[in-house]
Amino acid sequence: MTDLRSKLRISEAQLAEVNAILLDPDSRVINDFLAVVAKYGTPEEINRKAADARDLASLTQRLREVESPYLADLEWLAEQRDRRAFISVADYRRKVLGDEADSTTFADDFAVTLEISALQYFPYLITQARQAIANGELMPGRYIRVRKMKEQEEDHDILAVAAAMQIIGASYVETLDTKGTDGSNVHLGGPDTITGYFGGVGQPNEHALQWLDEFLYYYTSYGIKQVLNINPGTVLLAYLLHKIGVDNEFKISVFMGNDNPYAALWTLIGARLFGRKDGTTSLIGFNWSNSVNNQTIEITAEVRKALSLEKVVRFEHHIVETFKSIVIQPYNRRDELLELADHVPNISAKHEGGDPEIDGARERPSDILDYFRDKSDVIESGDEAFLERNYLDKHEALNQTAWALTERGLSFVAARNLHS
Repeated sequence: MTDLRSKLRISEAQLAEVNAILLDPDSRVINDFLAVVAKYGTPEEINRKAADARDLASLTQRLREVESPYLADLEWLAEQRDRRAFISVADYRRKVLGDEADSTTFADDFAVTLEISALQYFPYLITQARQAIANGELMPGRYIRVRKMKEQEEDHDILAVAAAMQIIGASYVETLDTKGTDGSNVHLGGPDTITGYFGGVGQPNEHALQWLDEFLYYYTSYGIKQVLNINPGTVLLAYLLHKIGVDNEFKISVFMGNDNPYAALWTLIGARLFGRKDGTTSLIGFNWSNSVNNQTIEITAEVRKALSLEKVVRFEHHIVETFKSIVIQPYNRRDELLELADHVPNISAKHEGGDPEIDGARERPSDILDYFRDKSDVIESGDEAFLERNYLDKHEALNQTAWALTERGLSFVAARNLHS
């Protein structure tokens, strides 16, 4: 076995061949990448534009200039933060455990990030915040968004969410419009060609560079740092972008289908190979397939640690899913999370639906296909209230997870500026 293992070594000659492609001035695949970057300036200029666009004062001023109704909501949110209206972590733990909380040593080194998906519309966040204050509940430490980018530019939702995330102290991810459902594969349509997507989802041909271009636009225009990634080509482009000095970040989507330790090993090797000298990489979130089990996560955690990526790359695991259109129900992985959370660090618990017994009993259960609807369609159909109710069910599921973690002496990461 020792002899077999030694055969796996990557020779310096092989690494030199890879470097030769990357550094060859006639390499079209790299030249095309660099040409897109050059449209936005040097890496230093690109990062400066993003920092200016992300500045909270700049975001609120832009909302003020367009007389956005969201500005008043943001001011209210900041006021509630400043007067400590949200429950503290200590008080939340006492709410769960009573006096026992004061003598319990919580596993803070293995704190689970509370994650919700998807925050489609800014007003949902304000409704969620009001409920959290009234009921002594927790706001997530991480938000995923899947709303069309151009559409949220039009109603300035993109500015309001960017500002809100800074106010509450949470990370968030946007989903670019250049994705597999945008007509990029001209041979595929609706459900009648659904099997074609098994081998054709993503960014074919020129769409990978269009994804890069779109990211750099939103990065420099709105300071959006983290986006979803579903394709091996755009994953590599995101690695290369960070390698040359742009401070981009991304999370791999569940739709990419990483469902075994070897898929994860390949992804993490790429992150390490193209990481910077300081150990950072643009890969910050690794969303597992719904089919993954705890053993796969544990094995890959060993690989992640060996590659010095344990503190860099977060494992994002679906605890609950939308009730319709994605998995067989009931789907609830909370108990499995509790088994992992005392020994696998840097995990987020993603809540994409309500607990199935609640979600499934609604007049209109949550549906993953709602993510791809136009806002005008949601309004015209009269589904606005249903979709907000679905979102609040996800919020409830997230709080159920936080409660279960606390009962076991385990820790969580909620919105840092709200829950001191």
